[in-house]
Amino acid sequence: MAGDRGVTPTEIRLGASVVLSGPLGPQTLEFGEGSRLYFDAVNAAGGVHGRKIVYTTLDDGFDVKRAVENTRKLINEQGVFMIYNNTGTAQTGAILPLAEESRTIIFGPVTGATAFRNKVNPYLFHVRASYADEARRIVSQLQNTGISRVAVLYQDDGLGKTLLTELQQAAATAKISFTAELKLDPKAPDYAGAAAATESAQPQAVLLGVAGDTMTNFIKATWQTSLRPVFYGFSIANVDLIRRDLKEQARGIVLAQIMPPLRNTTIPVVAEYHRALREKNPSAVPSAFQLEGFVHAKLLVEGLRRAGRNLSTTSFTKAMEDAGEISFGRFAARYSPSSHNGSSYVELAIVDNTGQLRY
Repeated sequence: MAGDRGVTPTEIRLGASVVLSGPLGPQTLEFGEGSRLYFDAVNAAGGVHGRKIVYTTLDDGFDVKRAVENTRKLINEQGVFMIYNNTGTAQTGAILPLAEESRTIIFGPVTGATAFRNKVNPYLFHVRASYADEARRIVSQLQNTGISRVAVLYQDDGLGKTLLTELQQAAATAKISFTAELKLDPKAPDYAGAAAATESAQPQAVLLGVAGDTMTNFIKATWQTSLRPVFYGFSIANVDLIRRDLKEQARGIVLAQIMPPLRNTTIPVVAEYHRALREKNPSAVPSAFQLEGFVHAKLLVEGLRRAGRNLSTTSFTKAMEDAGEISFGRFAARYSPSSHNGSSYVELAIVDNTGQLRY
């Protein structure tokens, strides 16, 4: 039946259109590596009910039109069972009609947009916490520390506007207002101009609705002014890129995190990730984005196992909706017929003087 293609006696085929090139490419590659690390371990142990997982990714360069074309190709030509861990808010919105028409599940998209979570879509299952969860945690921290002069700098695209909206709503609920809301064109960025405008507002803290090197280039430009604010970023910020680009200037940046601490191996899923990484390559350096991909994959495989030997879109959906809470230590995701929202786990971490995140 439609939607159950991609399941053979020996394989479960997954696919996604993802951003593998451009500023967001490096961290998306890490998501894929983390996922494949877990899938490879599952496959080596015999797969899921005897079926090996095959995962295909196609690059869309963060272009919505290409994301739709790639997804159509994956569903119609390559016959994948599920779209797994695709990238982007606008991209997810654009491929949803294809998923609904073909009865293909989208599992664990890399987006925290609230719009996808306000009502249940039977073909959409989230893993990561929402941007609204992150925004509320950031605004709560501002209140707790008594910071009152706050500016928002956002990239003028679908992602940046989404993050701005979440911050505005969190601020309205907390009854605080922003001193300035400044935008930056990610395709033709004027970092010096944005930094100068931020300096004029004299904020104590700058909330960054940006990703990739847009974030680090803006912070560098701000350091060229007299301003020394505390910078807050969302979980989409790449701490490895921040450490590399900013060096000692990275110290003190606060980032929302939607996965458990990478170095806390008392948490079962973190210990499992480290073990799998060491077994594959003893000299490999652990990565927060790999851990996120690993957790996504582990949650998906748990659902596939619970769906039983007669795997179908219907059996997977029922298994997930019957799951209630699925916990991997401090990280837990919850599913029911009335919510496919997954996790609400958010912690704040600060970049220390060694460039590591301290929780």
